[in-house]
Amino acid sequence: MKPKQIVITILAVLFVFLLMRTFAQQAANSGSIEVITTFDYPGTGNLTLPQKINERGDVVGEFIDSNLVVRAFVRFSDGSFSDPIVDPNDTVGFTEGRGINNSGTVNGDYLISDGTLHSFFLSGGTFTEYDVPGALQTNLLSINDAGNFTGGFDPGNGIFQAFFSAGGTLASLNVPGAISTFAYEINNSKQLVVGYYVDSSVILHGYYRDANGALHFPIDPSGSITTILFGLNDRNWVVGRYLDSSGVTHGLFFVPPNNFFTFDYPGSTFTSLNGINDRGIICGRYVDASGIAHGFLARVRGTPPTQQASPQMKAFDSRSLVTPLNPSPSAWGGAMPAR
Repeated sequence: MKPKQIVITILAVLFVFLLMRTFAQQAANSGSIEVITTFDYPGTGNLTLPQKINERGDVVGEFIDSNLVVRAFVRFSDGSFSDPIVDPNDTVGFTEGRGINNSGTVNGDYLISDGTLHSFFLSGGTFTEYDVPGALQTNLLSINDAGNFTGGFDPGNGIFQAFFSAGGTLASLNVPGAISTFAYEINNSKQLVVGYYVDSSVILHGYYRDANGALHFPIDPSGSITTILFGLNDRNWVVGRYLDSSGVTHGLFFVPPNNFFTFDYPGSTFTSLNGINDRGIICGRYVDASGIAHGFLARVRGTPPTQQASPQMKAFDSRSLVTPLNPSPSAWGGAMPAR
């Protein structure tokens, strides 16, 4: 073979190799969110609100019946449902399921007759009541496999501040300048805590706390007028929802630091993604045209195509933000935890 032909052959092979590598990279980075199934807690007219999902595929959440009574439930991975979960101290018909881990421990909250919110852990059929020490109200929002948990607490003025427990240490976490902050989940690796906060204009924004303890905020996809981050997995895939200016609520898939993908349940103007496990299985809900909320499971295939945004995110040293749980309530405005 002549030298010129050899060079041409080598260049052709290199071109094909580079082309194949480009296609492979595109394939690896492409993906989608696909609905697996929908479900409703048994009973006529129930609104079904899934909250979190563990690695086995068990989903915790709550349903609201036709009398507006709220009860927690677990949908097991085989598709069966638990009996309604009611905290023994619930005196007004309001018990929510918020978190579940691989051992099947559930946490959530309930109301009592004075209108205050309190929380519980449920394991092996036994309720353990929980309130942040000194707090008037406590709202548990998640629990991971190590027993670390997150939530919000009211120090006495009706305003909730974020807290998390990691390795037995309980601390508060608040976005500077916010009038309320909630911590919705901590992953097993403890790399991220995610949630939302309310700014001084009473606008909701997402945030996350990274492995170095820095807070990143606001987390808002393009077009959002309200953003909530609900759940995450150990791949640092985050799910939530956002509201746009036309009144449509979209499911949100977020890959830190600033990549977003929107998912809408077909035909619905309200989609919420509330939990995701390490297998990429998402639990969420959509609302139909008659106003009924239905649960669904969806699967992440690959990594959904995301678009970068520039939400003017800022990072702060957590040493000035994470404090022991004896904070003053005087600087905080009002909010109630989303679901």
